Amino acid sequence: MLYIYIVKIKTYPMITKSHLNDLSYKIIGCAIEVHKHLGPGLLESVYQDCLKKEFSLRNINYRSQLSVPVNYKGLVLDTEYRLDFLAENELVIELKAMDGILPVHEAQLLTYMKLLQKCKGILINFNCANIVKEGTKQMVNEYFSLLPD
Repeated sequence: MLYIYIVKIKTYPMITKSHLNDLSYKIIGCAIEVHKHLGPGLLESVYQDCLKKEFSLRNINYRSQLSVPVNYKGLVLDTEYRLDFLAENELVIELKAMDGILPVHEAQLLTYMKLLQKCKGILINFNCANIVKEGTKQMVNEYFSLLPD
């Protein structure tokens, strides 16, 4: 007797600059919604929990508190680096609830992007008056320039 199995495989759209920019727009929309309801002044973990809910409501796939491996000359180090979010397996998202975005936060985001081999990331700081003007910073690396438009 012959059995045929049909397996449903999740397909991801081809990664393009346009696709990543659209995803960034959606992610920032989620952050705006959370900030609109909560405002500044809470712990980062509260914003993270609310973003999880918002991502689910908008059907954005994500992984939270993802362990980031550090590979040094072929040796994978036992580290405790944790990324706040990886959206759609493509976009690195790092959250803050501090007085402004500092250069060290930008360096942290770029390092996570490099270690995970992802080409775009968003730094979101909820401790601000206007999340769009002063609370988000989008960053790309050399991988982004290699993507089709």
